[in-house]
Amino acid sequence: MSVNNKKNASTIISASWIFTSNSKNELLSDYSIVIKNDKIIDLISQDEVFEKYEANEVYQLTDHIITPGLINAHSHVAMSLFKGFADDLPLQDWLNNYIWPAEKKFVNSQFVKEGSILALSEMIKSGVTTFNDMYFFPNATAEASKELGVRSNIGLVVLDFPTNYASDPEDYLVKGFDFRDKWRNEDLISTSIAPHAPYSVSDKAFNLINTYSEELDLNIHIHLHETIWEIEDSIEKYGITPIQRLNNLGIIGPSLIAAHCVHLNEQDLSILASNKVNIVHNPSSNMKLGSGIADVARMIGQNLNISLGTDSSASNNRLDIMEEMRLAALLIKGTTKSPELLPAFQAINMATINGAKALGLDSLIGSIEKNKKADLIAIDLNSILSQPSYNPLSTLVYSSSRSDVNYVWINGDIKLKAKVLVNLDEEKITQISKSWQTKIKQI
Repeated sequence: MSVNNKKNASTIISASWIFTSNSKNELLSDYSIVIKNDKIIDLISQDEVFEKYEANEVYQLTDHIITPGLINAHSHVAMSLFKGFADDLPLQDWLNNYIWPAEKKFVNSQFVKEGSILALSEMIKSGVTTFNDMYFFPNATAEASKELGVRSNIGLVVLDFPTNYASDPEDYLVKGFDFRDKWRNEDLISTSIAPHAPYSVSDKAFNLINTYSEELDLNIHIHLHETIWEIEDSIEKYGITPIQRLNNLGIIGPSLIAAHCVHLNEQDLSILASNKVNIVHNPSSNMKLGSGIADVARMIGQNLNISLGTDSSASNNRLDIMEEMRLAALLIKGTTKSPELLPAFQAINMATINGAKALGLDSLIGSIEKNKKADLIAIDLNSILSQPSYNPLSTLVYSSSRSDVNYVWINGDIKLKAKVLVNLDEEKITQISKSWQTKIKQI
């Protein structure tokens, strides 16, 4: 009588390649990932996996590369309902004359919930498993995140001026902390404080934010040095750049997640580097709004942690971190005339482990290692568009696209299966989005 000594697992995923994004940047060939519930419990050769484990779900993904789930480190997901609404405009015109008036007319809890569902569906199909958000009505974003099972860090947004959501900085913070208390025990949801930008938040509000950040050990997520106008406006009002102003206020530090950082003088860069600030590079949005191109080479030279973001669909038109990886790798080569800068594995790390470090979640996600959460994506490299594939990492960054994302798991649960969203009605989501389009285009 034989004895079955195999260990039980939930899922076994075998693939031609696994890029771990671990400290050694290991690329494993013909390996398997063993998942039990929400965690990775083993990485083992395909030749040995079924001698040791049995599982309910088994995937054999030949000619696929598995990476950690991609992390969108700067987003405003509900703004997907404004995708294409005000294209080809500079940031201040775009914000003041189009986006903010449209938000005043339309943004409410329903808008945010339905816009978030649209965005999260797009991100799952694009291989994004975690997003870092900044927007109004965070309860609605959290509801969408929970319903779709997407990992999120949701910002407690703060502005000096009133919106449909809140009236002043104190009101924003009170509502934000009520939201945080409600969702603090939800496994997939974490929070940060999210002052919009230096030009829209006062010194008084920043002092409040800094106090709460330190007391509650919360990250601060902000737009910073996105445009030349922002810097000139700060110098006119305060006599110093926004980074120098925030440094004087105690905001600059390792808990800061600074989106954009397109325009940096030597003093600004030195402040960011000495304080180990986390930078989020948003190449598509910066180029589309004509804001400029961040000097990532100088940031890398200062050993700053750089992750990738899309910003909103209203300033990008796609929540596609694979596209941001490719653009980041190409832009640094083109602007420096140094093709060896930002090789493929580093671009992938910007989209995975670097984002996890910025969010303070790198003990849970961002790399494929034992005891980490099973946030994984499988990308098909067998497409005619990807042939021939001499180096799977180069193929992934330079040849593949989000349409090659075949499978997505978050917390061990499958969310995309053979390119089809699991338990989501794509036609219904599309129709709801079109109904918003009909309303919005009338203004």
